[in-house]
Amino acid sequence: MFAAENGLRGDPRLKAISDAIRVMPNFPKPGIMFQDITTLVSNHKVFKDTVDIFVDRYRDKGISVVAGVEARGFIFAPAIALAIGAKFVPLRKPKKLPGKVISESYELEYGEDCLEMHVDAVEQGDRALVIDDLVATGGTLSAAIRLLERAGSEVVECACVIGIPEVKGRSRLDGKPLYILVEPSQ
Repeated sequence: MFAAENGLRGDPRLKAISDAIRVMPNFPKPGIMFQDITTLVSNHKVFKDTVDIFVDRYRDKGISVVAGVEARGFIFAPAIALAIGAKFVPLRKPKKLPGKVISESYELEYGEDCLEMHVDAVEQGDRALVIDDLVATGGTLSAAIRLLERAGSEVVECACVIGIPEVKGRSRLDGKPLYILVEPSQ
């Protein structure tokens, strides 16, 4: 579900967020239109508006865990967690976390990757929100859901700043709601 379809239609913050994302053609390889959020986070007002929209949505939903997906989900998730009174849990690429971890592999467009989380990061019954910057195929979010649920957490929703509309990432989320702020600018 896009924010504009959920009470924020015409909200000038969404246009400012969309306008603040720089598109880098052919990065990291030919044919990719990379959605660069560094220009969004370097604008303190637009960055704050982005976090505020998520905070307004999740403040009263009983979220106890905000799981941020490495790397760009880490930019938004801790601020959201602080504002709603939840703990931040990093979901990392392999071999980045010390100590005992659980892992979840997932398919990429070309190849495979993996997310890891500390075994004691969540508790049975925690209500989790998964945050990433962008959803395309849904593979990363799907792995995050499986990882959190294996550890006993209930994933309430996934949220991303950017959603690529032509890719059917939602179908891979096992029915979990997906909240997206903006579509990519071209």
